[in-house]
Amino acid sequence: MTQTRIEKDSMGELQVPKNALYGAQTQRAIQNFPMSGQRMPESFIRALITVKKSAAMANMKLKTVDEERAQAIVNACDSLLSLDDVMQHFPVDIFQTGSGTSTNMNANEVIAKLASQESTQSVHPNDHVNYGQSSNDVIPTTIHVSAAIALNTHLIPAVDRLIGIIEEKADAVSVYCKTGRTHLMDAMPVKMDQSLNAWAAQLTQQRQTLTGLQSAITQLAQGGTAVGTGINAHPEFASAFAEALTVLTDIPFTPADNFFALISSQDTAVTLSGAIKSLAVTMMKIANDLRWMNSGPLAGLGEITLPALQPGSSIMPGKVNPVIPEAVTMACAQVIGNDTAITIGGQSGNFELNVMLPMIATNLLSSLNLMANSATLLGEQAIKGFTVNQQNLEAALYRNPVLVTALNTVIGYAKAAEIAKKAYQENKPVLDVAEAMTDIPREELAALLDPKKLTSN
Repeated sequence: MTQTRIEKDSMGELQVPKNALYGAQTQRAIQNFPMSGQRMPESFIRALITVKKSAAMANMKLKTVDEERAQAIVNACDSLLSLDDVMQHFPVDIFQTGSGTSTNMNANEVIAKLASQESTQSVHPNDHVNYGQSSNDVIPTTIHVSAAIALNTHLIPAVDRLIGIIEEKADAVSVYCKTGRTHLMDAMPVKMDQSLNAWAAQLTQQRQTLTGLQSAITQLAQGGTAVGTGINAHPEFASAFAEALTVLTDIPFTPADNFFALISSQDTAVTLSGAIKSLAVTMMKIANDLRWMNSGPLAGLGEITLPALQPGSSIMPGKVNPVIPEAVTMACAQVIGNDTAITIGGQSGNFELNVMLPMIATNLLSSLNLMANSATLLGEQAIKGFTVNQQNLEAALYRNPVLVTALNTVIGYAKAAEIAKKAYQENKPVLDVAEAMTDIPREELAALLDPKKLTSN
């Protein structure tokens, strides 16, 4: 049996594992919320520890916590942030009290325990680590901080890299012309770089939306304490906290213009989630285009060959599947689901507090992480290395009856439709049918129907 010790909180005594750094309130949460077996994301916990470190630095500057205790708290946070296995100290389930109080107190207890071991004075979880703070402003602040870090250091750089890979690949394949498709049916020809640059343009638009949200996600609720009034916090705590956090993260955080709004709602998280969902829609389009272009290789389009990464079947030898695009589409589907959960969570701001904060935090960070990793894998493992099957492209391209569209202004739509239908019916190149059904010289027809010339005005 696990050895225990007795800890106390405002509700009384209970047993806690002897070597655990956390205390009574964390233990109560472990017992109260055996919901999913899933802990808060590590990136959230690390952001929370950084928030606590910044609070201690602000309190030390403002002399609201004595220097020895405040420095011990800072050192304890540094010690935790240096650990590879920091999550062993943060066992609270995602599905807990909606304010995230259990996770906030988990951090307060762990930090206080470590700080007390260093200080000559006892460091209290509430009176010192949590001084000038409430779970109600700490957890919304940590949502913004963790999301801002992921957005700035992970997602936006990954999208930038994907755009760069696509643009480089577009230049490399610009010599190829392919049959365009609308409704999954043959349409007018396009250059392959036109298709790829369309992907890059979509992603660029999504990136602009994400960067436009950086200023909102860096505004913080910290300083509003329980309901937004700032009770028990020094008047300069919010600004001192933001200054310390900015130094620690190299991200320009600022106090919110209105603490009440950021504590009672999660509108910024909902908006950011929507932007990430929009990125997921774009990523799914690109991944599915790649799957179609790669399909076959004999019975599909076979326009490109994606890098072969692993055997594709446990029963069919030699089969290779588009595993990266498939993984990306699943990630995109998850992000779309995450956004629905976050949207519902955002509706749960009742009066002065939103009460679905841990779920919102978890799903938002999941979406940021999934899209960043998907962008990296799609670019590095799929787009960068695919090869073009020129023979397959040209076999369909020059026989495409839709090329007759180029003759509309010469012979009229009705006559062009007759030529196209006959070409389909007799399975003949449209050039041969047009020559037989018009008095236009073959050389002139060949110039008019040249697929490469039809890719631009």
